[in-house]
Amino acid sequence: MKNRIAFFLIGSLVLFNFSCYYDQEIDLSEPLPDIPGNQAISFRTDIEPIFSQSGKDCTVCHNGNVANPDLGVGNAYRNIIASITAGDAEGSPFYQRLPGNGHPIDVGYVIDNANLALIKEWIDRGAENN
Repeated sequence: MKNRIAFFLIGSLVLFNFSCYYDQEIDLSEPLPDIPGNQAISFRTDIEPIFSQSGKDCTVCHNGNVANPDLGVGNAYRNIIASITAGDAEGSPFYQRLPGNGHPIDVGYVIDNANLALIKEWIDRGAENN
């Protein structure tokens, strides 16, 4: 009985580790769209929801239990600000590791160019928590 439980637990862990994969090609040659300088960008209403969009839910893994940082609503800003260089998205580890922009693990989706541009512009403008 103990062997069956151990086999089940190990099998579950193996399946969990390999459950994330890319199922689409990433076109890195397409430039990011421009965000107008007068367009307001709010972390709470524009940036934070990107992490929990239907079908592209970063919080499945980044929930405080599986992977850091915790990107759950109310926790995201506090946890990602340490890996952001305000005013320099290209030099920010957080931006460099977004799905579609260099995430180290195949997660099965990418953040589209419109949202990557929005995150980049938010960081370049100072990464305010507004």
